[in-house]
Amino acid sequence: MDRQPILQTERLLLRPLAQEDWEALFAIASDPAIWEQHPMHDRWREDVFRAFFDDALAKGGALAVIDKAKDTIIGSTRFQAFDEEDGGSVEIGWTFLARKYWGKGINHEMKRVMLAHALESVERVDFRVGETNYRSRQALENIGAMRTSRTELAKYQGKRVLHIVYAISRNAFATGPLSAADES
Repeated sequence: MDRQPILQTERLLLRPLAQEDWEALFAIASDPAIWEQHPMHDRWREDVFRAFFDDALAKGGALAVIDKAKDTIIGSTRFQAFDEEDGGSVEIGWTFLARKYWGKGINHEMKRVMLAHALESVERVDFRVGETNYRSRQALENIGAMRTSRTELAKYQGKRVLHIVYAISRNAFATGPLSAADES
């Protein structure tokens, strides 16, 4: 699976993240409200976001999200944790958008094109979300992701962080809220 494709929708261009994107992305990420429900709630700090950004570049799969009409970066997302076993799976996540783009269908549009791309190569797409990140959990449910019984436990700043795993299979995508048939 190509984890760093160039994907386009009517309003968006998703392209591989580049070092040159730092300034534009940090300008977005420095808004504390973006991270308020996220387990890593301090990503608005430059040192914390620098580690997040550098990790995205190092691991590959990170994409810049661009508003085509304004030719402006509005956020970022990633394809992570690619696994070829059992028909294949990949994680979509690590997504954040500038707040002025919230509630405008951008997440749906972005996830639709990412899911269509991924599900050409894998049977399932996973999404990890912090247990108390209700905004992201609702967004996942709105695109047809189903909560699984899988969880992941980690620590951040000495505190327990529980991530819940959601998933969308190839079949569920074909009949779910983001399917091509649902675009009418």
